[in-house]
Amino acid sequence: MSLVAAEGVKLLSTPSPKVLAAAAVVVPVAFAGLVAGSAGDPAAVTVAVSQAGFQFGMAPILALAVASITTEYRYHTIKATFLAVPGRGSVLAAKAAVTALACAALGLVAAFCALGVAALLAPRADLALDTAADWRNVAGVAAYYAGAAVIAVAIGAVVRHTAGALILVLGYAMFAESLVPAIPGAGLAIHRWLPFNVGKQFLTGGPDPGMPPPGPPAPPPSTALLGPWWALVYYVGFALVLLGVAAVVVRRRDA
Repeated sequence: MSLVAAEGVKLLSTPSPKVLAAAAVVVPVAFAGLVAGSAGDPAAVTVAVSQAGFQFGMAPILALAVASITTEYRYHTIKATFLAVPGRGSVLAAKAAVTALACAALGLVAAFCALGVAALLAPRADLALDTAADWRNVAGVAAYYAGAAVIAVAIGAVVRHTAGALILVLGYAMFAESLVPAIPGAGLAIHRWLPFNVGKQFLTGGPDPGMPPPGPPAPPPSTALLGPWWALVYYVGFALVLLGVAAVVVRRRDA
């Protein structure tokens, strides 16, 4: 527990995580306000539409998670950390757990604030959380951000450099996955099993029977073949496997 507490202090002791945390909340909420405020038809503002900005909130979440590990390498404080705690895997696990918890909390705050802003600006819209799909659309953002944070910490631990890790993680999560379906032949089949696409299935997949598919600007449904809860298991499992690989790499090389 002392290791987890120490990682929490590190995360909160520098200004950049606070700025990124604020952006992770403000961006989705602002997007929800923009969409709800400009909607001509209240029926067009749905729970899914209010959460469309979660995709843009991913950028500061990934940046925060990457910086949580790469700044230690940049300022060489990681050496002192490994001297104090020789079990490098434990350090990485604690850092990933603290960062994932913080990002989950940010996702939860952002999602419910976005829903509240949409309800305030479109009071006649039906934004009640009446179904399991509605709850996953909103509360599920916390799980999605937590998984993304673990992935980003793992990549940051392997790459070590903030700029390089950010380019890799942001480029893949925000752009590369969406381009895979354009690959002739196997592109669509590959895309169904890519981690962020599968994770999104937990948020947008398995709508309740009789409900029409969400229209723009709501995020399009995932192409994953798994059901929502199995998709979450796959997504979290991928993040933990990647973290395990990162722990092996960290143990085998000099700090």
